[in-house]
Amino acid sequence: MKKIYLISCFCLAIFLSARSQVSVKDSSVASPMISASYGYYFSAGDLSKRFGNNSTLQLSVDFKSKYNWIVGLNGSYFFGKTVKESLFDSIASPDGFIIDKLGGFADIRLYERGFTASATLGRLFPFKRSNPNSGIVFNIGLGFIQHKIRIETIGNNVPQLDSDYKKGYDRLTNGFLLSQNLGYMYLSNNRIANFYIGFECMQGFTQNRRSYNFDQMKQDTEKRVDILYGGKVAWILPLYRKAPKEFYTY
Repeated sequence: MKKIYLISCFCLAIFLSARSQVSVKDSSVASPMISASYGYYFSAGDLSKRFGNNSTLQLSVDFKSKYNWIVGLNGSYFFGKTVKESLFDSIASPDGFIIDKLGGFADIRLYERGFTASATLGRLFPFKRSNPNSGIVFNIGLGFIQHKIRIETIGNNVPQLDSDYKKGYDRLTNGFLLSQNLGYMYLSNNRIANFYIGFECMQGFTQNRRSYNFDQMKQDTEKRVDILYGGKVAWILPLYRKAPKEFYTY
């Protein structure tokens, strides 16, 4: 009985060891992945008439199958300092200044703010047998995009832009999003040294959602095509069952 017990424990230990150790250099592995990225994007289409370039922070949750298909969900927040539209001609003085409630010139600052949320489907194409979990990645995404002009009144002393009045100028816009990504993903046996670098293009089919624009004295019902394109770099945390004991240099 003791021999049977020892043999059984030995076999169980081998089985658990085989299941718990993951080595990405040996074969393609299935793994959930969490990634955080930074990107710099250029505006095009209708978006370029309103905003300049922007920065983007993104958080993604993906699952890579052992057949190298990748599905995921991601959300991003983008922001910029360049606003090209003139909003306040109707409430400005002949010299172009807005007068605050104290009789001075108001300090008003405009920024670009927006976010995206999407689901993605892609494929990894490894090009070296020594690491079947790293290579060129291409994916497409479907989702939602929203952006607006953030209006800040320094000192909060401009009655013309208090509270809900800002909504008549902020150009809140949203709609359907398409995206395409092409880049390189590297997964190592080290959980820390994993990254993605690539190029992304996004197309938003959007429309202004405010019922009335104060400066235009009408509702904006124009259909828009808002385009963003640029590069991004991401750090990836693959959720292997157990960190492998071996390390290797790619």
